[in-house]
Amino acid sequence: MSEETEAVVLPHLDAFLSHLEKERRLSVYTVRNYSQAIRDFSQWMKRNTRWDGVWENLSPTMLKRFLIERQGTHSRRTIHNHFSALKTYSRYLQTRKAIQKNPFTGIALPKLDKPLPKFLTEKQMSELLSGPMRLLDNESLKLWLAWRDRLVLELLYGAGLRVSELAGLNYGDIDFRRGVARIRGKGNKERLCPLGKIAMLVLNKFRQEFSEHCAYEDPVVLGNRKQRIRVRQVQLMIKKYLALADLPLDLTPHKIRHSFATHLLNHGADLRLVQDLLGHASLSTTQVYTHVTLGRLKEAHSKAHPRA
Repeated sequence: MSEETEAVVLPHLDAFLSHLEKERRLSVYTVRNYSQAIRDFSQWMKRNTRWDGVWENLSPTMLKRFLIERQGTHSRRTIHNHFSALKTYSRYLQTRKAIQKNPFTGIALPKLDKPLPKFLTEKQMSELLSGPMRLLDNESLKLWLAWRDRLVLELLYGAGLRVSELAGLNYGDIDFRRGVARIRGKGNKERLCPLGKIAMLVLNKFRQEFSEHCAYEDPVVLGNRKQRIRVRQVQLMIKKYLALADLPLDLTPHKIRHSFATHLLNHGADLRLVQDLLGHASLSTTQVYTHVTLGRLKEAHSKAHPRA
């Protein structure tokens, strides 16, 4: 796109991108994606419609043409992301008095699919959890690393932690007598999480035999260099044990959290209790797991009932 075309079609774009990065503190990847979505849209409009290049003159007909074309080439999630960028840019132009009306107001997008969360069965989870000790038995892993890795897996599954919450966990956050951890989750909100008997056994052994520093502010889980473990290191660790258990490698650490919630509900836990354990602000966020358990109930019914 030429500089002249960009100046007409994309007013205040640089200022908008700077606003996203410095004031809204969006990631560099999100800012890049917003920029690309806006530029691609503008190029498509100039190439495929009679648009005069004035942002406010984008008509509903033009936008519907663009939407129909994108539905044939992009996923619904990507379309929503692109239109979110375009709407946000338009609102920014309104605040700068560059336009009076937002041309994207009222544009109906295709409904998003709501895929059920992937999770491991209890047998698969058992296989995953056994990985560090199997490597230790085969002399493929040092003693302290085997127990560190086991601690990571047991805490993720025993308490349903996010990886960032696990990495940020300090010894001062844990009530060893009651077996409960104070977790700081999204939005810096705190919640209490029971860790479970097995996780506490592993944690106590790790603290007593492998932790050199156990003061209030010292990290519970250490990286290979005996410093606070990084999120990326946990992600790579999980992939190693997924491969060892012959499980799909696209199962992220967050799927252990999904498994935690699903297994609780399968064994009769109250939905609101699971909401509290996960630290969900809204019950609707937790309710997605009821679809998983309901699906399993329907499957069992169809296999067992004579009139199913």
